[in-house]
Amino acid sequence: MTTTLLVGNPRPRSRTFEAARLVAETLSGAPPDVEIDVVDFGSALFDWNDAGVARAVAQVGASDLLVVATPTYKGTYTGLLKLFLDRFGAGSLNGVIAVPLMLGGDWRHSLAPEVFLKPVLAELGASTPTRGLFLLDSDYNESEALTDWLNVARTQLPERVLAPTVAR
Repeated sequence: MTTTLLVGNPRPRSRTFEAARLVAETLSGAPPDVEIDVVDFGSALFDWNDAGVARAVAQVGASDLLVVATPTYKGTYTGLLKLFLDRFGAGSLNGVIAVPLMLGGDWRHSLAPEVFLKPVLAELGASTPTRGLFLLDSDYNESEALTDWLNVARTQLPERVLAPTVAR
């Protein structure tokens, strides 16, 4: 099983990145196999022939569990993440289980993962069996919302992507 992080925060190794890692490790029971911090690509994101970006696209497509994380900017996901996701054709993530995760500064944005990020992942063919996860960036690692989400998500995700100790 391959677990991948895809993080679209303009700050390298951000709280969003750490939250994505926490979610992936808690669900799978192991560190992610692939960690993609989209900001690392810089201007290569604009080069449709860039080998590094193409390799990352292939890694995302080969994932069993994909945690897609972004901060909430203007109520939705970042343009940086959108630029990377534009590399995928409709249906190209068929067979990938994706978890949409967004961090933000206020609970008023809590529907953003469900309303904006989950639909784009579904358009790309990913299965999103859980509710989108929103966490406050100020307490993502100690959040009661995370604990509540994990308790439900463990019943919704296929056993093949869960750690044996958390499988149903």
